[in-house]
Amino acid sequence: MNAFDWLMNMPLAAVSDECKVIEVSFNQGSRKDYFRNTTLQQLEKGDLICVEGVSGFDLGEVSLTGEIVRLQMKKHEIKEDNPEMKKVLRRASERDIDTWKHSKSREKEAVIRSRAIAKQLKLDMKISQVEVQADSRKATFFYIADGRVDFRELIKIYASEFKLKVEMRQIGARQESAKVGGIGSCGRELCCSTWLTEFKSVNTTAARYQNLSINQTKLSGQCGRLKCCLNYELDTYLDALQGFPDNCDNIQVAKGNALLIKKDIFKNLMWYVLPDSNKQYPVTIERVRKIKSLNAQGVIPEELEAVEITSSKAKEAEPEFVELVGQISLQTLERADKKRKQKQQQPRQQRQQPPQQQRGQQQRGPQQKGPQQNPNRPPQGGQQRGPNRPPQQPRRDK
Repeated sequence: MNAFDWLMNMPLAAVSDECKVIEVSFNQGSRKDYFRNTTLQQLEKGDLICVEGVSGFDLGEVSLTGEIVRLQMKKHEIKEDNPEMKKVLRRASERDIDTWKHSKSREKEAVIRSRAIAKQLKLDMKISQVEVQADSRKATFFYIADGRVDFRELIKIYASEFKLKVEMRQIGARQESAKVGGIGSCGRELCCSTWLTEFKSVNTTAARYQNLSINQTKLSGQCGRLKCCLNYELDTYLDALQGFPDNCDNIQVAKGNALLIKKDIFKNLMWYVLPDSNKQYPVTIERVRKIKSLNAQGVIPEELEAVEITSSKAKEAEPEFVELVGQISLQTLERADKKRKQKQQQPRQQRQQPPQQQRGQQQRGPQQKGPQQNPNRPPQGGQQRGPNRPPQQPRRDK
């Protein structure tokens, strides 16, 4: 993980007091080292530089500069005036970058080939990652093994196969997951691949103190070991458990021996179960101490006096049952269906009329007043007119 340089804007008392050591990261931050800047160039975070390597040079990215480097070196117990500290050679040129990219392109093929060779020699080991130096003169093979492995013959085969200097470095399962990276069950990036640098031992006792079920699938991380986050809150649980009474796993009441199931540090309750049922009874710490003192005197109380736990969360009002049957009747659907059919039949009837009658209706349409009559309906009185017969004039009485 890259540390934040919170001292970058602070002025220096003198230029001579400026830290000449910089932090350089390799292989996308999976490996970091410190180098002395003997050049006159001012390097900034993110610059690609060439540094001293094994019989050549290596290329890395500047991750920290300035006074924050001194704090990081003090944290890792590295002296600033160490004479064996390697130096910065120059800024990376285009040619150096092309050479570095060509070397990195060989890593995937080297991992596959090195695993096949180790399998042919029947060695109980796993090649996790191969890191090739920028000038392709050296390669570091990271491997995982449960015990000691004799890889003297393996190194000779690797050197003749890849034509470079070979260095074998053993790592653990947690270091491998840190190099690979990934997303944890919490939804965030793995701690070992971001900020966690020291791996402490984790056992199932930490899960028991926190009242977690011993489920190997849920408690294991990507590396196959117990999750490192089990130790994060362990000290808080241990401090809170100091207020609970000791040797109270079994207490005697009239119904039998009550067995302790768990301790709730948030509500200061101890949960017991009786032999005649599987129901769990929450009991206060004061009541447990009182029962324990009575048992020491040979007195057996009648009941545990369990506490009723009430939830402070307001209950959500459940929606009332609504009868929806009968809201939509069949008659409503039938009327809507009839209207739809009538609208579809009107343009069909207009297309079936003779063209002369349609023209006559179009000419008569704007002159008539009053309600319009259906052209297909016969006139009143049972009289029918032909299409060419003029309409009769109304009679006037003298």
